[in-house]
Amino acid sequence: MTPLRLTRRPWLLSAAALLTALAAPATWAQAVLRVTAIPDEAPTELARKFAPLGRYLETQLGMKVEWTPVTDYAAAVEALVNRKVDLAWFGGFTFVQANVRSGGQVLPLVQREEDTKFRSVFITDAGSGIKQLADLKGRTVSFGSASSTSGHLMPRHVLLAAGLNPEADFKRIAFSGAHDATIAAVASGKVDAGALNISVWEKFVADKKVDTSQVKVFFTTPPYYDYNWSVSAAMPAELREKIRKAFLALDPANPAQQEILALQRATRFVPTSPENYNSIRAAAENAGLLK
Repeated sequence: MTPLRLTRRPWLLSAAALLTALAAPATWAQAVLRVTAIPDEAPTELARKFAPLGRYLETQLGMKVEWTPVTDYAAAVEALVNRKVDLAWFGGFTFVQANVRSGGQVLPLVQREEDTKFRSVFITDAGSGIKQLADLKGRTVSFGSASSTSGHLMPRHVLLAAGLNPEADFKRIAFSGAHDATIAAVASGKVDAGALNISVWEKFVADKKVDTSQVKVFFTTPPYYDYNWSVSAAMPAELREKIRKAFLALDPANPAQQEILALQRATRFVPTSPENYNSIRAAAENAGLLK
């Protein structure tokens, strides 16, 4: 009987190994890193910004990197939570939503140094007569996406702190869907004022895509933590660390990498953690936006 038992053991071990392999998530078996981002700008602009970063990540990770656009903020959250993508560019609020939706299984890896002290701006037509938040009473106001940190949540947070209830105090609320669309809505006179990401505003000003004699900033929020690159906690720790190191290694002294940083509107990337977004979660809960 002994020989029979000896011949069965290797077979049993092989079966166990096979079952383990079959049970492993298929996501990590493929040699492609699928990446998405919240659509806070035009799809063509997001793809343009990502292209050199994608090529850089391919060289650093030794695997193909695939850009996967989504239609809205909620789709970006669902894509990462359901592991349809592996790496996602989130705003602070969308990270919180994804983290809550996944039961804490979404992890932020890195953020731009600028995201440790991010801000939102309120803009208006220079002839509107709006000079402070209180002047928004009875006016039409545009936010970006309802799930945007800098285009909705934090502007709403400061409005509530100033004693303004958008639904009760504004003539009409609009949601443009993206920061560049908010600028366009104000510049065209569709709304009296709008709230958006300071980075997009500064980029429009630098590129002379907005006439600051006609459209001006009248209020800037206090700083808060915002955007980050997030992954699923199911991703192997080794791959997570390789991705983190790739972002941290981006060097502005290297011309090719400087182009990547410039397109990402970053001076450099720094590590981040879920705790940095506790104030965003508190603001969302206070505003009744976190479900």
